[in-house]
Amino acid sequence: MDLLLFGGTGFLGRALARAALDRGIHVVCVCRGTSPLPAGVEHLAADRQDDRALAMLGERRVDAAIDLTSHPGQVRRALRDTAAAHWTYISSVNVYRDFDVPDQREDAPVREPLAGEDLTDMELYGDAKVACEDAVREHAEAWAVIRPGLIGGPGDRSGRSGYYPWRFAHPTGPDVLVPDAPGAGVHLIDVRDLAAWIVTCAQRRITGVFNASGASTTFEHLLAASRRAAGTPATVTTRPVDPALLAREHVVPWAGPRSLPLWIDAPGYEHFGSVDSGAARAAGLTRRPLEQTLADVLAWEEERGRHEGAGLTDEEERQLRTSL
Repeated sequence: MDLLLFGGTGFLGRALARAALDRGIHVVCVCRGTSPLPAGVEHLAADRQDDRALAMLGERRVDAAIDLTSHPGQVRRALRDTAAAHWTYISSVNVYRDFDVPDQREDAPVREPLAGEDLTDMELYGDAKVACEDAVREHAEAWAVIRPGLIGGPGDRSGRSGYYPWRFAHPTGPDVLVPDAPGAGVHLIDVRDLAAWIVTCAQRRITGVFNASGASTTFEHLLAASRRAAGTPATVTTRPVDPALLAREHVVPWAGPRSLPLWIDAPGYEHFGSVDSGAARAAGLTRRPLEQTLADVLAWEEERGRHEGAGLTDEEERQLRTSL
């Protein structure tokens, strides 16, 4: 089987390439190649912003293509210039219009499609993904649209899935500061499980629209699983902090520097990421236990010797503890 992968250097892209290679699939990565690619792939260097970048493919036909871009123009040009028997587009749960109800299915209302060719404002990320989905539906011979939620696991350089295991493994005091968010939900899917299933979709030419999120659980369960993954002594406790106090100290939710990640404190986003993945599970998606994912991402960070991306630094947590 020949698989054309548009990407291959990012978090999910690398996992997709590895999952396909492990199955003996010939993987062709189309990307600029500014970051290392997994060993064993065929690399076709191309800047997809160039209208004729894919002309090098010529009459080459592949069994399947997987595209991760968020630029509608890139999707349209790839569909125009690529002959693939099956097309898988990796979208996002960000396409949904509202997040005030849990367990949305694939037929829930989505945002308006982006009118332009390029995503230039991340506030319009969901709109751009909708436009990309529309292009695939209109022009691909056979297609699957997959809408992942929060992705984590080894290789997560965003730091979101690794922060709490790392913090429990490397406490800066007698407690670990966490947001006081008892009603917050967590829906983390392991990148390896997601990648394996996406490759299965390409191999089996599965068609349709699929949510692909982790099992629904609570923030408290995530913290408990992080503690177990880290082997934290019972003497280290958690210290929930009121979101208003976090805002006063300029600690942000969800992701990024100076954050306490994986929760959202915004009206209308109470159930962000809470989607029904029943259709994907019926089509073969399997999900490993959350604690295993957290333990593996911690092991990856320990091997690197650092945590980066999301969360509080050691000094930031110490300062926050003294200011509360």
